[in-house]
Amino acid sequence: MENNKPRWNKSKVLYIVLSILCSCAIWLYVDSINNPEKEKTISDIPIEYVGSDTILADRGLMLLPESDQTMTLTIKARRLILAKLDPDKIRIQANLSDITATGSHNVSYTVRYPSNIPRDAVSYSNTSYAAHVEIGELYRRNVDIRCTLTGTVAEGYIAGELRLEPETLELRGPRTEVDAVAYAKVTLAVDNATETVSRALGYELYNEAGELIEDTSSLRATSDQIQVTLPVNVEKELPLRVNFIETAGARVQNLDYSIAPTSITVSGAAELLKDVEYITLDDFELAEFVGPSTYRYTINVPAGCENLSGAARATMTVRFKDMASADFNAVNFTCENVPEGKTVTVLTTELPVSLRGTAADVASVKAEDITVTADLTDILAAGGSYTVPAKIIVGNGADVGVVGEYQMKITISEDTAQEEPPDPTVP
Repeated sequence: MENNKPRWNKSKVLYIVLSILCSCAIWLYVDSINNPEKEKTISDIPIEYVGSDTILADRGLMLLPESDQTMTLTIKARRLILAKLDPDKIRIQANLSDITATGSHNVSYTVRYPSNIPRDAVSYSNTSYAAHVEIGELYRRNVDIRCTLTGTVAEGYIAGELRLEPETLELRGPRTEVDAVAYAKVTLAVDNATETVSRALGYELYNEAGELIEDTSSLRATSDQIQVTLPVNVEKELPLRVNFIETAGARVQNLDYSIAPTSITVSGAAELLKDVEYITLDDFELAEFVGPSTYRYTINVPAGCENLSGAARATMTVRFKDMASADFNAVNFTCENVPEGKTVTVLTTELPVSLRGTAADVASVKAEDITVTADLTDILAAGGSYTVPAKIIVGNGADVGVVGEYQMKITISEDTAQEEPPDPTVP
């Protein structure tokens, strides 16, 4: 039996597809030439009110939530323009600078299109060409800011006093709603902190009962965030010490002293305390110390640190374990740095000298071990008698110190020594 169904070959299918494509291309071409205008309705476009937080606030006014918040526009433009138009980039701005009183007002607005859309290529239509706003009296009040701290600092560290910037928060809005706010609260979370933590944090508003105020849309604040700083310092125990300045016959090893308190605990930034191992109360000249005494010192902690112990003053009692003194008649005198061309005669023949040191060292000294020396470097006079400072030297190696200051008398004259005349017999 013969099959009478038409047969579709590949070439016939190809011709049909090409025909459809050509028809579409011709339609698009004609449409692009004509480029008819179309309309597009865009809803819920937010309204930006210019001057709400500046001009109105300066006048003691505020924009109330009952004002129009969004706008619906019907945009008319050529098809290609509408295709390029991004609805999310359309902005509506209303300027509030002309409003000077509370109540209901209608303010004109401006539609702003994306930069890639020519302004004269679009138009819009709307049921109203003004935004309706409700203006109320602006009320201001400062509320406290509280900070809740969660977490801990690392062992060996201590948290300092929290610092908030600003310390209070100025709220603006309807009086009843502003007065309903008791305080603002921020929460700072730390985890094993070893250094100062500083963060900008958002806050929540609470009423007098400690309940969170959920709806704050009618309230404005001077700051959106609170800068919270938690100083985290290292704790360190620092011994108290005195810087003893030794001299001959007065050595630290011969001292019996105590300081109370022996140490204090301080806190401060790690970089401030890393090289600090003790606190020096003062310098102590042992050459001027005579007998048992008690001294009181102010404890000065390193700059930027805190004295956690609370002790502001320290007391030191000090005495020599073994101290003796004795008087001698020195008979040895010398001069150093005698001016050139001068002759120096020492007039002093005996000089009472007082020495001190341990009993054993003092007992080992004899008068002949002591030399009295004058340094004449600064003596420039041509001649005459002078009283000059003298230095006492003990030459037997005993560790003894000199008590008091000493002088010796000298006479300076021209050097009269002459060279021998030449022998005339010598050619």
